[in-house]
Amino acid sequence: MLKADNLTEFAAVVDAGSISEAARALDVGRTSLSRRLSHLESRLGVRLLHRETRRLTLTPAGEELYRRAQRVVVDVDAAWESVRKMDTIPRGPLRVSVPDARLAAADLFVTFAEDFPEVRLEVTMTYRHVDLIGEGIDVAIRFGTVANESLVTRKLSTTTSLLVASPAYLLRRGIPSTPRQLADQDCIVGFAGERTPALTWPLLSGGSIRIPARFCAEDIGLRIAAAERGLGIALVPRALIAEQINAGQLRPVLEDEVGAETPMNLVFVDRTLMPPAMRVFIDRAVRFFSKRVETARPPNSFEVVEPK
Repeated sequence: MLKADNLTEFAAVVDAGSISEAARALDVGRTSLSRRLSHLESRLGVRLLHRETRRLTLTPAGEELYRRAQRVVVDVDAAWESVRKMDTIPRGPLRVSVPDARLAAADLFVTFAEDFPEVRLEVTMTYRHVDLIGEGIDVAIRFGTVANESLVTRKLSTTTSLLVASPAYLLRRGIPSTPRQLADQDCIVGFAGERTPALTWPLLSGGSIRIPARFCAEDIGLRIAAAERGLGIALVPRALIAEQINAGQLRPVLEDEVGAETPMNLVFVDRTLMPPAMRVFIDRAVRFFSKRVETARPPNSFEVVEPK
């Protein structure tokens, strides 16, 4: 079975007019190139070139093969050229997974798409830690610790996880004044393991407090929605509930006693030769989040007011 290299070498010999010149152009040994041409003729069962002292002459079979080989050489050159262009210019598909589009929807993703029109940007939103290789994701933004040691991690920022509940829930159930009083509240939690509900929340002073699980969901967005609907108290990153806090839809609870610093990381599979689009996006994301501060600020005073 012929390979593209066989045809490239054959065409180079014909174009150069001699094996010696072709060998120099291809940066291979003359003897080695001559041997490969003889092997090619042997495999095809026909003579391709008449080798004379000062010139080479194509046989009819050689002329036919040269005509077809030229097409292959053009395609191979075009393939290499397209790859070389991709070495410097961001282009092609880039798939990014984020836990919440509100994190950087316009400031990061839209401006990136505007600046690099040859990149086909695909942004998927899920709070689940996706399988980057299995699901074909190039880069993911994740909250919390990255357990998979095979992934490369770039820390973007740190956000505070705090307890929040809706005003209606707090009016109905009362505001806990100490962490111990959480035992009498409805708590919205995630999973500590694959199927084990998280039954503790961290204390800012160190350690943790046990809590009952009223509603358990892996998806942080679902936990936020449950808190907004008044199902209970949830522990979530402040960065994801900035709008709800500022609008009064969610209220901080025990913010000086319960909570933790939650890292937000950029993760991707280690690549020796990283596509330009992926490399540029990672650099932009790191710069973007290094300058960003949390916009949600709890009110100076907190009072539950019965909805009108």
